[in-house]
Amino acid sequence: MSAPVLIIGGMDSSGGAGVLRDAATVAALGGDSRVAVTAVTAQSDRAVSAVHMVPPAVVAAQIITAAQGPIGAAKVGMLVTRRIVETVAEVLPDAPLVLDPVIRSSSGRTLLDSGGVRALIATLLPRTTVLTPNLPELAALAAQVDLAADAAEPAIARALLAQGCQAVLVKGGHADAGDMAEDRLYLGGGDPIRLTAPRIGIRLRGTGCFLASAIALYLARGDSIPEAAGRAKQDMQARFVSVATAAEPG
Repeated sequence: MSAPVLIIGGMDSSGGAGVLRDAATVAALGGDSRVAVTAVTAQSDRAVSAVHMVPPAVVAAQIITAAQGPIGAAKVGMLVTRRIVETVAEVLPDAPLVLDPVIRSSSGRTLLDSGGVRALIATLLPRTTVLTPNLPELAALAAQVDLAADAAEPAIARALLAQGCQAVLVKGGHADAGDMAEDRLYLGGGDPIRLTAPRIGIRLRGTGCFLASAIALYLARGDSIPEAAGRAKQDMQARFVSVATAAEPG
């Protein structure tokens, strides 16, 4: 078994996303995890009704304690504030990092302010192995690297790669058209690697958490970035197709 995945993010009371979803994903794929909680939230599939930030010193203590043994990779999600972003960057162990930039909830609540996004780009992006924005998050990041939100996706990806991350995986689930959902993995020069799968017919929370956590697990096991992304995409599709099928009436 590979060394544990260190999961850093928010606690979702519904279990649909955040560190509960991350840890469940790693466990389902046969891995082990360590967890540091950045915020406690009250939320459902429809809305985030409350957010309580964990003090940065407590976040740091959790990470330091969790990383006393070997860590195979880290997955970072909800960070809430600039100070927590900076704190995580200060104490993060040296391991492959999957950064899922949680900026807004599915219901539209801001979960990381503009100062936090700037700090994320300045302090965490240079250490990131794989950045996993969805399309709205990609637009929000574009504004912080001096690009318009409607700039071409490849230009935004190149600008983010120029900040020091090794790969940008743009999740295409928010795109409107087509029966297929396509994610695009940018690794630098050349065309992106396209990861496609049939679009799931219902809206489901937690797909991004599952994908990023699975990538972190496969990186911890020694997979290359393209291998980890491809395997994680397949696992996510298998998991959520079964969930969607179970949710269908009759």
